[in-house]
Amino acid sequence: MENNTAIKTIKIGTRGSKLALWQANAVADKLQAAGLDTEIVIISTKGDQILDKSLDKLGSKGVFTEELEVGLREGSIEIAVHSAKDVQSSIPEDLELVAFMEREQVNDVILSFNPDFKLERDSKVVIGTSSTRRKALLRKYYPNVTTAESRGNLQTRLQKLKDGQFDALMLAYAGVFRMGYDDLIVHTFPENEFVPAAGQGSVAVECARNLDPELKQQLKDALDHAETHVCLVAERAFLRTMEGGCSIPSFALATLTAEGKVSIQGGLVSLDGQQHLYDKFEGDQAEAESLGVKLAETILGRGGDQILKDIRAERGE
Repeated sequence: MENNTAIKTIKIGTRGSKLALWQANAVADKLQAAGLDTEIVIISTKGDQILDKSLDKLGSKGVFTEELEVGLREGSIEIAVHSAKDVQSSIPEDLELVAFMEREQVNDVILSFNPDFKLERDSKVVIGTSSTRRKALLRKYYPNVTTAESRGNLQTRLQKLKDGQFDALMLAYAGVFRMGYDDLIVHTFPENEFVPAAGQGSVAVECARNLDPELKQQLKDALDHAETHVCLVAERAFLRTMEGGCSIPSFALATLTAEGKVSIQGGLVSLDGQQHLYDKFEGDQAEAESLGVKLAETILGRGGDQILKDIRAERGE
């Protein structure tokens, strides 16, 4: 008897930017290779619609995911595709992250149309970024740099750069590479100094918890990258324990060592860059989640809880 899940058309929910569509198509390609039919459904999110406010003013809970999650609940889509770093730290009970796709290089990079652009420790330049973490780390390591709000998709930001709204643009390497703009990269930040946001470089796939278990397994088999998954479990446990979304200047990066252990580094920086808390832990892969929790609890116990309180007070939360 033919398996009816094998002939189901998987409706893939995604935001409409070129990068989001690249991610959705990457998912579709893998599903089609596994013998599943796909259809891409574009859904606009609050983060796409409101571009005149910074992310920290919008709030961190599901700015780029909420409308996609409604589609999962209503059954208009089977899966939602997100940049893993945009997924809120706690997933609603009725939903789950079924897969994390193989991670791209994780570094933050600087883009400029001037190939001779150099970022030095004492540079007095204007850098466009919408990331609270990047702004805070720039204030720590490059105190003379001025940051300018840079919302919108990659193409919109590049146009602002071309128009002279800032001297350079700071982004994640993954998106720049996937969109084919890596020839504009003039500086790559070391990932142990500018530790990326939890999940940076990976694509997360979300579904309803009550989705057909057989189909869910097919999705996992086709899309999930085991090594990336272990690392993201650790990073997301850190994020969840910190109770921080994408508008909190926390950072975490887990990697697998040559011996197959999980190593996680991360921490928190104050908005002005003056306070910087960092630590690193290592353990077995089975301990990935508890390592993330341990890192967060260590950072909170060293004054991270006060930094977060100060940030929330400053924002009137």
